[in-house]
Amino acid sequence: MKKLKDLKNLIDKNDRSKLIVVAAEEENVLEAVAHAYSDKLIEPILVGNEKLIREYIDNNKYNLDDVEIIPTENFEQSAEISIRMINDGRGDFLIKGLIDTSILLKAVLNKEWGLRTGKQLSHVMLYEIPTYHKLLMLTDGGMVTYPDIETKIELIKNAYESAKKLGYKEFKVACLAAKEKLNPKMQATVEAAEIKEKYKNGEFEEGIIIEGPIALDLAVSKEAAQIKNFESPVAGDADLLLVHNIEMGNGIGKSITYFGNGIGAGVVMGAKVPIVLVSRSDDFNAKYYSILFGSAIS
Repeated sequence: MKKLKDLKNLIDKNDRSKLIVVAAEEENVLEAVAHAYSDKLIEPILVGNEKLIREYIDNNKYNLDDVEIIPTENFEQSAEISIRMINDGRGDFLIKGLIDTSILLKAVLNKEWGLRTGKQLSHVMLYEIPTYHKLLMLTDGGMVTYPDIETKIELIKNAYESAKKLGYKEFKVACLAAKEKLNPKMQATVEAAEIKEKYKNGEFEEGIIIEGPIALDLAVSKEAAQIKNFESPVAGDADLLLVHNIEMGNGIGKSITYFGNGIGAGVVMGAKVPIVLVSRSDDFNAKYYSILFGSAIS
């Protein structure tokens, strides 16, 4: 896919996913939910402070008057009710409203009624970048701080799970580092080389292609790869950028958005259902397309 709007083509409007909005008393999230609902891409259920939710709907004339609202008294109750609804089959994925991320994730990880699967939770971003020839994924710039090798492998697997739902048959992974040569003093190169070796030994699912260590320019630019005589099926054609730590991922992601005029959509993978985590600073497009991303893979 080249555009985030192409996600609409993957959603069956006759069998729409049910989106549970956790602490739905957040005006900007409600706006994105209302548009996705009007476009017949989701069926939302709003959980939270009913008085505030109805005020936002009425004041902004959002097309949500016929949507179910489940009243709650606080964020913790909103999170628990939302998650129990998922477990009861009443919802297909979640989006964070006004609730703090820490409160929501604590509920997701609850041992009695949470959404644990035994997998690593990780954040997967899907970017539309004007200067890149297709959509590009990045993990993890928002959740996992300093992953070790085994965690990085889980990050790749989670991203591939989302990619398969989007129709990918082949998934090219760039394990990023500052240079392509193994340097024992640069841990990113050491771990990237080990992950590539595991790939060469057949330890990854069919369809995944891994290159590393590889610098960002070689991962996304065929011209740079030609100049440096770097040959790889991933060079200039990466589907996923796997970063060494959260600072690297956060910096690349924000550079895409603020310097590269990119649009991003993000979900948390590894739980029973996709979880859409949006920031208050995210614009309407980021929230809207994150909902579509979650709907397409839920």
